[in-house]
Amino acid sequence: MNFVNLTPHTISICNASGSVVLALPASGSVARVASSSVSSPSGMGFDFNSVSYGEVSGLPDAAEGVILIVSAMVRSALPGRKDLASPGELVRNAEGQPVGCKGLNLN
Repeated sequence: MNFVNLTPHTISICNASGSVVLALPASGSVARVASSSVSSPSGMGFDFNSVSYGEVSGLPDAAEGVILIVSAMVRSALPGRKDLASPGELVRNAEGQPVGCKGLNLN
């Protein structure tokens, strides 16, 4: 199985004990979801935003034996694509900084 990381940063996948077992560097291409937003005043000094999501860009066609690592938002936008995965639950170090993820979430 081959992985292509379509996020802008390295994805470090950890096992159950929190050790990194696979680090996937960014491929240089990033899959994104278009969004638009309409703001409404809340009357409390900030706005409420209504966001809608559109088309996904930067995503290659499915290929046999290839899993594309994308953001959870991209994966959720295309539930029929069984070749998409996104980082699982974050793994944090003692200082609370993210160091990896617990596996991958699949469609």
